[in-house]
Formats: sequence, structure tokens, C-alpha cells
Amino acid sequence: MSAVRLGLCTALLAGSLAACGAGLKSQKDAPLDDLPPEEIYKRGELILETARKPGDSLRYFSEVERLYPYTEWAKRGLIMQAYVLHKSKEYEEARIAAQRYLDFYPGDEDAAYATYLMALSYYDEIDEVGRDQGLTFQALQSLRAVIEQYPDSEYAKSAMMKFDMAFDHLAGKEMEIGRYYLKRRNYTAAINRFKVVVQDFQTTTHTAEALHRLTEAYLALGFTDEAQTAAAILGHNYQSSPFYEDSFRLLKGQGLAPEAKGTGWLATIYRQMIKGEWL
Repeated sequence: MSAVRLGLCTALLAGSLAACGAGLKSQKDAPLDDLPPEEIYKRGELILETARKPGDSLRYFSEVERLYPYTEWAKRGLIMQAYVLHKSKEYEEARIAAQRYLDFYPGDEDAAYATYLMALSYYDEIDEVGRDQGLTFQALQSLRAVIEQYPDSEYAKSAMMKFDMAFDHLAGKEMEIGRYYLKRRNYTAAINRFKVVVQDFQTTTHTAEALHRLTEAYLALGFTDEAQTAAAILGHNYQSSPFYEDSFRLLKGQGLAPEAKGTGWLATIYRQMIKGEWL
């Protein structure tokens, strides 16, 4: 191919691409006032499926609600705004849109999904364990709303799973603070944190370690009855756990063994959890 023909083809290709880009840009920026609501909504769906950024579709779902309020398309546009905002990680805005949907259409079939989106927007903001746990509490409350208000919906099962994980997250926060105090030999403060896990978060993955750390902290303070009782609960419920092996070794080093003793709070836990004595 000659240089002239090559240059001509390159110029034509560049012009074609530029025209295509301009066409897409003009379509994106074109006013929507004269379009029927179904067309606006479908354009939003198309862009949501094909665009690299889901937020590019937000304009269409917002406009169909603005231009055709109180219609079926406005209702669909509003729930899609909540979805797109969540997908774009605009969590606070997603919650606002979902709440507007619930305010306008509380009995609609998508009310369960709007409630789930609100819960999900809190849940997805939960960061690493070391951060403030306020969002975790809000996520738990919102997830509970999905479970209790829409138990037969397709979102209930997912909400229950996420509720358990968020609950575990809170226990992890208590453990992190307890380990901090334990490392600095502030045993009383450490015990208070581990006690919360054993009493309030028994179903989480952190209970075995909490019982071991209680054994460790109580031994350091010379409270052997409490240490032995913590290890006894640990051995009964988590005998195969390496934490039980560590607690057993600590007790054995002082000539002690796991055994329920005394009348303290751990003895009460032992009677309730192991013997089923609740009175």
C-alpha cells in the first residue's frame, strides 16, 4: 500500500472514530424531554449493561422519574437509581434512594429489595476490624429488618448470612481490644472484653479464643477457679481447638486442670451451656 493510500485510510478511520465518538456523546447529552418513558428507561438499561461505569446510566433512571412522576416507569426508575448508586459505591445516596422508594411505595413487590439494598449499603461499608463499628450496628439493624419483615423473600437467606458475618465482625472488634489490653498486662480491662464475647457473642468464631484468653488473664491475676472454669467450658465445646491445647498447657504448668469451680459468672455460663441449668 502506498504512503498516500495509507495516509488516506488512516485519515478516514480517524474521522470515522471521531464521528462515532461525537455521535455517542451527542446521544448521551441529548435532551430526553420528548422521549416516551419506556424509551428513556430502556436506554438506561442498555447503558447499564454496556458502559464501563454503571453510574453513566443514572441520568436516564433519574430523568424518567422526574419527567413522568407517579407512573410505573418512575417507580422502576427509582429502584434502579438505588441499585446503580449502590453498584457505584455511592452508599449514602443509595440509601436515600431506597428510602424514597419505601416512602412512596411501601407495599410494592420491590419493597423487600429496597430494604435489602439499604442493608447492603451499610454492610458493604463495613471496613477492617480496627475501624469504628457504628456502621456494623446499622448493618445489623437493617439486615434484621429484611429478615423480620420479608422472611419469605429471596433476600432473607442472604440477609441472614450477612447478619451472622456482621455479628462476627463485632466480636472480632472486642477481641482486638482485649488482646491489646492483655499484651499490656491490663488484665482486668482485657477480661471485660473477652467476657463480652463469651456472654454476648457465643455463636461467633471468636468464642474459643476468648475462653483461652480468659484462662490466660485469670491465671495471671491468680484467680485459678475462674481460669479452670474457662478452660472447662473451652474443653467441652472446643476440645479439638488449638486454643484448648494452649489453655490445658497453661493450667498443667501450675498443677491445675480444666474444671468448673467457684460461683462466678463463668460458673454460671458453665451451668447454662454445659448442664442446661438456667435457674
